[in-house]
Amino acid sequence: MEYIQSNQNTKIKAAKKLTVKKNQRKENTYLLEGWHLVQEAIQNKAVIRQVFATEKYVDERALRGLYDETFEIAPEVAQHLSETKAPQGIFAVVEMSETPVPEKLTGRYLLLDAVQDPGNIGTMIRTADAAGFAGVVLGNGSVDLYNPKLLRSMQGSHFHLPIYQGNLMDWMKKFNSQDVPVYGTELNPEAISYQDVPKANDMALILGNEGNGVNADVLAATTQNIYIPIPGNAESLNVAVAAGILMFKLIEAKFFLTNVTF
Repeated sequence: MEYIQSNQNTKIKAAKKLTVKKNQRKENTYLLEGWHLVQEAIQNKAVIRQVFATEKYVDERALRGLYDETFEIAPEVAQHLSETKAPQGIFAVVEMSETPVPEKLTGRYLLLDAVQDPGNIGTMIRTADAAGFAGVVLGNGSVDLYNPKLLRSMQGSHFHLPIYQGNLMDWMKKFNSQDVPVYGTELNPEAISYQDVPKANDMALILGNEGNGVNADVLAATTQNIYIPIPGNAESLNVAVAAGILMFKLIEAKFFLTNVTF
């Protein structure tokens, strides 16, 4: 196994570039950091081109099938590659994957309109994963899927469910053409409480930018806009918190539809 102790090594220089969007797109790969995320990539059969690991990880059982692609690195090289102050010491260069949009949109989808905080998006994607959603759509203006902070925040959920990037209005047309209800989030006189949303097996939920909410054109194209009543004095909820409340309320509705026994 090759041992790399210089930040100037060509493999290290190439891997470091894969934290930047234009280089990721050019090479169709991204750099994944952390043992849990590398394990997720392996378990979900992602295409891994290279692994860079410190002495702590090189003999891990999970890496045995990647021996020819694994390089041991010095701690200072791990620090150079890392986007965190306390690197774990393991990285993987992973191929991007793209899931085709299904012809028939079934299940529940989360649509995010220009959400810009990677931590918020990662939390919402993990929640959608936990709630059994069929997919997530990152609308224009949202953080890129392979942003290093977003990758860490998702904690591997992007290996579990399809995540698309695209124009939300195009997605709205798809849902509307298939009579799938689309719920926007907005506090206005026409909106209804999330507690009054009709039960549905197939639906889409839209949440918007942390400061500006969902775009007015998108809201105008929804089936119904909904809100979360706030009995206290806070003006609003964090978008990821609101998403969690809404997603689990909506799967509760589906649970009652599909698990009724007599």
